Amino acid sequence: MKANNDTKLQHDVLTELEWEPSIDASKIGVTAKGGVVTLTGSVSSYADKMTAERAAKRIYGLKAVANDIKVRFLAYEEKSDTDIAAAAVSALKWDASVPSDAVQVTVRDGWITLEGEAERYYQKYAAERAVRTLRGIKGVVNNVKLKARVQPGDVQDKIEAAFKRSAEIDARRISVEAHDGRVILYGSVRSWTERDEAEQAALAAPGVTAVENHVAVAP
Repeated sequence: MKANNDTKLQHDVLTELEWEPSIDASKIGVTAKGGVVTLTGSVSSYADKMTAERAAKRIYGLKAVANDIKVRFLAYEEKSDTDIAAAAVSALKWDASVPSDAVQVTVRDGWITLEGEAERYYQKYAAERAVRTLRGIKGVVNNVKLKARVQPGDVQDKIEAAFKRSAEIDARRISVEAHDGRVILYGSVRSWTERDEAEQAALAAPGVTAVENHVAVAP
């Protein structure tokens, strides 16, 4: 039965990749074992690699994704680290969600590293989002730190309330613990998308600096 489930999961992920208009699914391989999907092959940009991962996570029954897709540029698409750094600084400057001068950029061998400090997680995420579609990059490491400014009890209450408001999350199946800005999620959900929604809702709460997501996917 498990083998049949994996075969269906593999088929569904392949179909979803083919349905995604922004990537060339013919260059991406998919295997599934025990509900864990591994993506292989190559794409022409880091943005395409992340798009493929997001497409796979939309599939019902998925427990985890291992993204082993390689980013391979054509010769004329390659950019120097200096060019990438300049483009990243400009992208951060023009993104209204990123606090001015709060994020510093380092580029090495096509990999962008973001450092600095932000008030809220959405600002940290906005910084990564602003640079991950730049041409010529191989990946992004987001080391931006967050400031904790509220009490653990307040954080827990706000997250639980957010779960109850969400149409995508069954709040009854998830429990929350908060310790000095660090949030731990437990429980089980019906899909990987619901698991991600719970994590994003937790990260959106004021004062949250990190989320440990121990929620299991149990269709």
